[in-house]
Amino acid sequence: MEKKTKLTISGNPKKSYKNFGSSKPQGKKTVIIGKQQEKPSGKGNFNKSFGNKPTINNFKNNSAFKSNFQNKTSFSTTDFEKRKLAEQRATKKLKSDSDNDKKSKIGVKKRQVKLTVSRALSDEIETRERSLASVKRARQKELKNVNKEDSKENSKPIKRDINIPEAITIRELANKMAEQSSNVIKFLFGMGVTVTINQTLAADTAEYIVKEFGHNPIREEKAEEIIKKIKESRSENLKNRPPIVTVMGHVDHGKTSVLDVLRSANVVSGEFGGITQHIGAYQIENNSNKITFIDTPGHAAFTEMRARGSKLTDIVILVVAADDGVKPQTIESIKHAKAANVPIVVAINKCDLPEADPQKIKNQLLEHELIAEELSGETLMVEISAKKKQNLEKLIEAIILQAEILDLKTNFDNKATGVVLESKIDTGRGPVATIIVTNGTLKKGDFFVSGLKWGKIRAIINDKGKNIDEALPSTPVEILGINGASKAGDDFIVLDNEKDAKNLSESRAQENKDNKNPLTFATQESAFTDKSTEELNLIIKSDVHGSSEAIKNAIGQIKHEEVKPKIILSDIGMVTETDVTLAKASKAVLIAFNVKPSKEAKKLAEKESIQISSYNIIYEVLDFIKKKMSGLLTPDVKETITGTAQILEIFKVSGAGKVAGSKITEGEITSVSEIRIIRDGSIIYTGKVETLFREKNQVKQVNNGQECGITVKDYMDFQKNDIIEAFNITSTERSI
Repeated sequence: MEKKTKLTISGNPKKSYKNFGSSKPQGKKTVIIGKQQEKPSGKGNFNKSFGNKPTINNFKNNSAFKSNFQNKTSFSTTDFEKRKLAEQRATKKLKSDSDNDKKSKIGVKKRQVKLTVSRALSDEIETRERSLASVKRARQKELKNVNKEDSKENSKPIKRDINIPEAITIRELANKMAEQSSNVIKFLFGMGVTVTINQTLAADTAEYIVKEFGHNPIREEKAEEIIKKIKESRSENLKNRPPIVTVMGHVDHGKTSVLDVLRSANVVSGEFGGITQHIGAYQIENNSNKITFIDTPGHAAFTEMRARGSKLTDIVILVVAADDGVKPQTIESIKHAKAANVPIVVAINKCDLPEADPQKIKNQLLEHELIAEELSGETLMVEISAKKKQNLEKLIEAIILQAEILDLKTNFDNKATGVVLESKIDTGRGPVATIIVTNGTLKKGDFFVSGLKWGKIRAIINDKGKNIDEALPSTPVEILGINGASKAGDDFIVLDNEKDAKNLSESRAQENKDNKNPLTFATQESAFTDKSTEELNLIIKSDVHGSSEAIKNAIGQIKHEEVKPKIILSDIGMVTETDVTLAKASKAVLIAFNVKPSKEAKKLAEKESIQISSYNIIYEVLDFIKKKMSGLLTPDVKETITGTAQILEIFKVSGAGKVAGSKITEGEITSVSEIRIIRDGSIIYTGKVETLFREKNQVKQVNNGQECGITVKDYMDFQKNDIIEAFNITSTERSI
């Protein structure tokens, strides 16, 4: 019997050669190879590779066999040729194992010699080559470690110089330090302080945080300190400047009329109600001497405007009417001038009137420490008449003389500084500010800061309405180019460039952030007042900031226990749709002072039934507000007892029900009287008389001592000895 050699790669039962063709593949493949098979047609010698007696050990060492063998899925054993082909593929010639060992040691690629079971089980596993993927992973790991080491070296903290303003948010501070905001918040939280990313920190706190994070804090100069240095900068090139003169006094004493004559312009006719509502600034020239005049309102509401004018001025002209005398606003103007330490020149106006008494005025001024020169004093007093143009030259001479005594000088070459007299928003030109240059020369194209606003001078307009290229010291001008409406009384400073102007403006805004005034004028005191107090919500739109300020101050003076005004918005410019919407939402009274609503706002107001009250005179605004506040007051109710009656008997009358037979004990009772029924001292019913009988007849009135029958509307539960009391109620409207 021919001897067969069986090779298996599994624990499946061995099968004979005879049964090979008919057997079906089960589990893993089994190959049965006879000893005396013909050589395969492939390259190499099968017998040389395996020897005469193939064993499992030989099979293990032949990796090519197994690697090629394992790639085969299945084959049909019914066909001998197919079996033969399988044998040939399985016995494909390989290079010697020695060659394989050499090449593996010098780094043969994985694709040339695949990992087989025999190779995996052999001792050569230590020497087999690494795959491309493993090499790549190793290199990436090595590179990662190197990067970590480099990052550790580079992660040394960088010490930065941090500029710290007076106020800074946590976000801004973290950005300057190149730190995460969360780290700064965690640091403060660890100190027991709970903050948000937009929380504003004081300079001292920010400085401490910067030090703790390992940086170098540098305190920035305050915006006000920078401005102070600019204003104090001086040079030797000083020249005389025109004096700035403020005209002050009581309302209707002729302040504007005096300026009107000096300026040869009719300004009074342009003022509503004949009173000055704004600060006007003009410059006149007399014999080559220039004088700048500031006209202030005399109405009591314009206290702030007068105070602002006195602080800006070099000389105050106090206008007093010779026929009227010293009035409250006259006294107030004197106080403002003395507070500003400004010399006063008294102009006694209306001396042409028959009832004029200049000496009386001089005596009244003595009470306020204003002593005329003729009385050995230092105050210049000139008797004038604006209407007759009398002694106006003497007034100008007195001003020039006073200016020479003051020796007013400034530097014309410095960058300009000044003060904002008034500001407004013009429909065609945008924000417009009226300023007076106090130092230096203002030029077209200059970058500047005014309060919290900044801009570039686009146009300079003088008091005569002409465009000019530059404005010298003491010159009043209008400027265009500001990025918003500045406040009246704000300073005005020219800077070197746009960046400096913008930074200074932002610095000021940041410093002012925490102290920003709310839109409402609710004070700490009002926060604790009785909430039952009625409030009149107000929205005020005015033409200029000064008028808005004056109205707010005047409204603040209106006091009442039961009702109070509350300004929810005060702004300049025309009435817009937003104002109307706010008025509707807040049930506010909308007041337009010297401005008109836009077309859109007017349509919306008509649609929503919102009244826009327009006024041109400030005291009319105040009267209107007082009237509105009076409407919120409960009327005074007064009750008067007109008569009393006592019920003696009770009768039943068909068609009338129960009738109270009564006797009038006091006064009288009519058929339309309001009555109340009193039993045992308690009021048990209040109503009206329905019918009044006298001897079975209906009557309209029953007097004291008479007997009558009374029926009460919707009441019949009478008892003997009940008291019927007739009374009358009168209601009286209250006003503020």
